[in-house]
Amino acid sequence: MEELEDWEDRRKRSRRKKGNIKGWKEDKEGSLRALRMADTLLPNGIKEGGGDSTYFRKGCNPFAQTGRSKLQKERATLNQQIIKQMRMRAGAENLLKATSNNKVKEMVLLELSYVNSNLQLLMGELEGLNSSVEVYQNTQETANIPLIALGLKETKDIDFSTLFKDFILEHYSEDGNTFEDEIADLMDLRQACRTPSRDEAGVELLAKYSSHLPLMENRFFPPNRQTGIFFTWYDSFTGVPVCQQNMSLEKASILFNMAALYSQIGTRSDRQTIAGLEEAITSFQKSAGILNHLKETFTHTPSYDMSPAMLSMLIRMLLAQAQECLFEKTALPGIRNQFHSLMKMAQEAAKVSEIYEQVHQSMIQTPIKDNVPFFWSTTSQVKTNHYRSMAHFFVASALLDHQLGLSDDEDQQEKTLSQVYDRLPEGRSPLDILKKRDERERIGKAHIRRAILGHEEALRIYSLCHHLNKLAVLEDILRASHQRSLNKCSENEGEEEFTDYTEAPDIICES
Repeated sequence: MEELEDWEDRRKRSRRKKGNIKGWKEDKEGSLRALRMADTLLPNGIKEGGGDSTYFRKGCNPFAQTGRSKLQKERATLNQQIIKQMRMRAGAENLLKATSNNKVKEMVLLELSYVNSNLQLLMGELEGLNSSVEVYQNTQETANIPLIALGLKETKDIDFSTLFKDFILEHYSEDGNTFEDEIADLMDLRQACRTPSRDEAGVELLAKYSSHLPLMENRFFPPNRQTGIFFTWYDSFTGVPVCQQNMSLEKASILFNMAALYSQIGTRSDRQTIAGLEEAITSFQKSAGILNHLKETFTHTPSYDMSPAMLSMLIRMLLAQAQECLFEKTALPGIRNQFHSLMKMAQEAAKVSEIYEQVHQSMIQTPIKDNVPFFWSTTSQVKTNHYRSMAHFFVASALLDHQLGLSDDEDQQEKTLSQVYDRLPEGRSPLDILKKRDERERIGKAHIRRAILGHEEALRIYSLCHHLNKLAVLEDILRASHQRSLNKCSENEGEEEFTDYTEAPDIICES
């Protein structure tokens, strides 16, 4: 409770009244006033909120015991343990190089084996945190496949006060203590960015601090001078700390956390409503857009989670989840049991499968596969097979349940079918399949067989991942889809099944 009271006291301390200032001045007086009037740094005229008469918007209470805050606290603890073990390993390796005593070498090698074992265990625990998708889902979500959210990067506290006060005294010949409250405001803002709320206000908080950074860099971090301030951020996948004196790491990490926050907003959206699905689609697209900007702007970040290869994979994954939500939005009002509607849904499902296949391929490339949680790559593989099987099920339903009748538009069905297939079995045309009942049933049954095989493969892959097995809702969806395909097969089975080797064509994806 004392920590909580201290935190609240710090947040509620009185601020000086802020006057109006139109912008940064290049002269001495203008630059000093700019430090006082930090509100001029807000882009696009963003106004302040936050309550309790505080000047800066607050982050979430770091002592609040929500599922997400507990997860982030565990991440911070693991990061500290990982850096401790890495320091021990570095010390042991240096001692091993320096000593020529065989007995000492044996002791050091034994210690190194313990340290490496501990590091592997800690990395495994961190992978488990990155696999804990349940806390990010909508609390009422029971009928949709869970989505993956990015975790926030952790950082260390930084004290700007000494640097800024000394710089003001040296450069402007004024007492730096005069600006103590304003400097504390800035430090409070950075601290709040460690626990942003999972909504637009949280993103706005990070965006505001991000807008301060270029101005801080221009005024207090000259390129020809070592400031003595080190920005430390932890890799969100490995927990390895990265430390730099320049502000590039700080800027990039804040952008990464903005993208992570948007991904969390997307996973939390209510996917049982059109509005919720639209919010999810927009959030994942924004998250991918921020990461793409990060990849193009900061090309040499030392943190592996922000390397071009890793960012490219994350962008693909976020866009795949946006495409998945688009498919759910199309299906939410109900899929009409009509030839054209079923074929359209087949192409939508095939599109989701194709993108997840690209995601999976990027995840299994070296060195990404060594740092991405096994849960992530397994999930992408499961979804690849699941949505491909759904595509084949929809085509099978269209062919088996909707024989071409006198009242049907033959030309329209022929056009629709030709758009679904890139190639047809040799000697067959779309019109032949539509008009000949035997051909139509043969191709339809081939599709349902591929659907069943795909669902079985998805269930097999699902069983291989311990963390994935915790998602009961995913297993229920996979088994229900598998059973639906089995039922469709049993409704149309015949004696020729054992001698029919027709292979279902691939489905062209379209969205």
